[in-house]
Formats: sequence, C-alpha cells, structure tokens
Amino acid sequence: MSESPNRTFTLILALVVVALTLALVVYPEDGFEAGVHGMKIFWDVVFPSLLPFFILSEIMLGIGVVHALGVLLEPLMRPLFSVPGVGAFALSMGLAAGYPMDAVITAKFRKSGMCTRVEGERLLAFTNTADPLFMFGAVAVGMFHQPAVGVLLAVAHYTASFLVGVLFKFYGLREEKMGPRQLEPPKGHLLKRAYRELLRARKEDGRTFGQLLGDSVNDSIRTLLMICGFIIFFSVLIRVMTLARLMPVLALPFHGLLRLFGLDPDLVGPALSGLFEIDIGTAQAAAVQAPLLDKLVVASAVIAWSGLSVHAQVASVLTGTDIRIGPYFAARGLHAGLAALFTVLFWQMGMGRPASAEWLEAVPVFRHAIASSRDAFQMSLEWLMLWALGIAMAVILSLLVDLLRRIRVLMWIIRSR
Repeated sequence: MSESPNRTFTLILALVVVALTLALVVYPEDGFEAGVHGMKIFWDVVFPSLLPFFILSEIMLGIGVVHALGVLLEPLMRPLFSVPGVGAFALSMGLAAGYPMDAVITAKFRKSGMCTRVEGERLLAFTNTADPLFMFGAVAVGMFHQPAVGVLLAVAHYTASFLVGVLFKFYGLREEKMGPRQLEPPKGHLLKRAYRELLRARKEDGRTFGQLLGDSVNDSIRTLLMICGFIIFFSVLIRVMTLARLMPVLALPFHGLLRLFGLDPDLVGPALSGLFEIDIGTAQAAAVQAPLLDKLVVASAVIAWSGLSVHAQVASVLTGTDIRIGPYFAARGLHAGLAALFTVLFWQMGMGRPASAEWLEAVPVFRHAIASSRDAFQMSLEWLMLWALGIAMAVILSLLVDLLRRIRVLMWIIRSR
C-alpha cells in the first residue's frame, strides 16, 4: 500500500520532466535567452555580493569566532527564540547577505553539532530574510522608482520575521526533552567563557590559516555554482511555462486569493511568478498598473516567500543533515502572510511616504544602493562594516542581560538567607 503513492508521484514527475524537455526542444531560443538572463543575474549580482560573506563565514567558523559569539549571545537568543547563541550569527549573516546564506550556516551548525534538529528548524524559520540592499536598492529604487517604499518593505519584512521566530519558539517542544530551567548562570564570566570557547574551537579545527582560507574559497565557490544552476533552471522554467500557456491554469487559485483580500486582479501574474522566483515576481508587481498599496502588499509577500528557486537552494544546502524542509515551508508561508499584513498596517501609519526615506541619505551604504553607482561587491563590503557594528551592539546588549541576570541571582541568594 505504501508503494502506490510513490509510484504515482514518480510517474507524474517523469511526465513533467519529459514535458519540460520537449518544451525546450520546441522553444530553444526562448530557453537560451532565459538561461542567459538567469546567468546575468547570478554573475552581476549574486556572485560578487555573496562570495565575500561565504568565505568570511567559513573562516570565522574555522577560527572559532562563531563559537565565541554563540556564548556571548546565548542570553539573548535562548529566551527569545529557543535557539543557541550561535543562531545570532546565522541571523546577522542572513540579514547581511540575503538568501540562502542562513541555510548554509544552519546546515554547518547542524553538521558540527552546534544545534539540535529542532533548533536548526527553528533557526531556519526566521533567519531566511532578504538583505536590506535588495529591498532598498533593487526593489524600491530599481523597480518601484520610489526610495521611500524601501523603508516600508524592510520594516514589514523584518518585523514579520521576528514574529515568526517568536512563534516558532514553541515549535518542537514535544520532541525536545525540556529540563527544568536553572536559575544560576553557567560558571565563569561571559567574556571568559567566550574566550575559552574560541580557543577550544580553534584547537579542534587544527587547520593552518592558509589551508583554512583555501578550503573556504573552494567550498564557497562550490555552493555558489549550485545556486547559479538553480537560478538558471527556474529562469528557464518560468519562461517555458509561460510560452506553454500553463501559467493561466496555475493562476486560478491566485484569482480567488486576491479577490478575497480585495487586491487588484491584475496582480495575479506577478503573484504567480513570485511563487517561483522572487526577482521576477517583485519586478512584475512594480510594473503592473494597480494601486501602489496593492502592489506593495504583493511585493512584500513575494519577498517574504522568497520563491521556489530559493527553496530549492535551501533544500539542496540541507542535504546531508536531518533538518526537515516542512517547517521551513510553513514558516515561509507564515512570513509572507505577516509581511503583507504589516505592510498594510505600516502604510496606514504613514510609512512609505517620501519623507520617511530622508534618513537613508545619511547612511553611506544605503545612499550608494539608491544611487546605484557602486557594484555589488563594493556594496557588500560596506554592508559588512554595518553588520560588524550590529554584532558589536548585540554583544553589548547580551552582556547587559547577563549582568542583570547575575544581579537577580545575587539578590535571590541574599533574600534566601
């Protein structure tokens, strides 16, 4: 009985693959142009912007910096999201570099035993975010030609992501053996424990810096080439499905969904394209003749959903781990719904108007993104400096939280006596 569904799925999958192959034979020029378009997106944007972060994340894992950050940020990440402190590294790097940086780091955490399966699934649920440069530069300026909407999209996106993380704190409690919470903090000062963890992790790794750098470059390029393949494949897939007149059939559920929420029906096409690929969906949403708020709601949902192209990259990165993809899909759907809701709420509060983007001109990295005068590699380095500042602020906040907890324990001991 259990083999029948597998046989049916295999037959359907075989028919779909054969149909797509025949479609490429029928439309060779269109398939080639779509492949070139996907390759251009990868080479001009994805490769130069992600490569520095991939290499640096590998080096920081090998040196032990991530392990030390895990100790420092444990007082923040554990009570907020029920994930280890190293989750802050995945969150910050995912925020700085965008998709699928968080999945790459989470997979490495799981393979090295730095998190459990449930913790990895929780972490993946809320760290899968778009980077601010994409929303401020590519979407707000390049697609909507209105820098102010970048503020609205970013605030709605990250607020929804934070809420998803808080909600997923309660995910998987039955699978975990939740012991009683200890009142006393671990022995030793937070900074000393972080320093000891740094030395321990570096000793366990054992590679020289030259070997570590070479391995980091090789692993990063291998991962990026995989991402390149997915981008090209889904670019060709969307073009072939459009030419084969399959998109109108798949768009039927979206008609009812948009009608239910009172959105312009002309946004069905962009919503369907965004189901597969984030860049194509947001670009089409910006180009449709529809009310601005409706377009922003669809674009916000598409950015939070991130597209099946990104989901395929995440699934491939998670190969070799026991992290399940089901919770990730559920989190993406929840994130898309919350991001659309917050977009409406913040719009009603006055966000997204031209005046709300004036502060961007004071931040160099955003000013360069808006001006579109820098290449992706240089902007990624500027954003890396901003990321380091954010990590430093998080560490300071974590130290304050740890200090307050120690004061509370000390007061409890004094009162008990």
